[in-house]
Amino acid sequence: MIEIFDPTDLARAKHTGALVAGILQSLKSRATVGTNLLDIDRWAKDMIAEAGALSCYVDYEPSFGRGPFGHYVCTSVNDAVLHGRPYDYALADGDLLTLDLAVSHGGVVADSAISFIVGDSKPPQSVALIDATERALSAGIAAAGPGARIGDISHAIGSVLSDAGYKINTEFGGHGVGSTMHQDPHVSNTGRPGRGYKLRPGLLLALEPWVMADTAELVTDADGWTLRSATGCRTAHSEHTIAITDDGAEILTLPTRA
Repeated sequence: MIEIFDPTDLARAKHTGALVAGILQSLKSRATVGTNLLDIDRWAKDMIAEAGALSCYVDYEPSFGRGPFGHYVCTSVNDAVLHGRPYDYALADGDLLTLDLAVSHGGVVADSAISFIVGDSKPPQSVALIDATERALSAGIAAAGPGARIGDISHAIGSVLSDAGYKINTEFGGHGVGSTMHQDPHVSNTGRPGRGYKLRPGLLLALEPWVMADTAELVTDADGWTLRSATGCRTAHSEHTIAITDDGAEILTLPTRA
């Protein structure tokens, strides 16, 4: 299913996007050395409930997971890159943490992810991974607009990641969003320009470049959800929800600057 939203719907989407961005930034500020992943999940639950919103994850039960996800935010640490299920783990200095959050409010979903390093240590490899995904995300957004093709976005993202020396996994990528979290069209993190679905004003897309330092192969954790690098290398993941507009693309999950 592909949903196209009118201006009234887009106003609601902007509100949901701002909510997601605000929660992620709050969680980031509280994720310090010694913070437990289960506390982060609890904080997310409380903020979602306070906003009168709904988590897209608690009852999420796709074919690739093992039962309902059962938590409110994905917490992927170091070699975990996607669908990181919160567990009893205290963050250490230098950990690379990815928080991925999808929330529904007013009947519209927004989805975003941020990767950052906990504490004072800044391992160069981790810094480079995060930088590559953020630059790839910016490139993908810049390629989006009315009349562009999904392949244009995929090519822009993939060019940045491959030029940075990373292998690209195509099992998971970006996607349409709307009244539900995962919709068509699929947005691969690499592809050929000029191919695929033609973008129209009112389309919402979640773009999410992610990479692993030295492999493109994933393995599934014992929890049945968390996806890790097959080699144990570090990973990073950046994501924004955007709306295609008459003259380009608007980021809905951009944090508000103080």
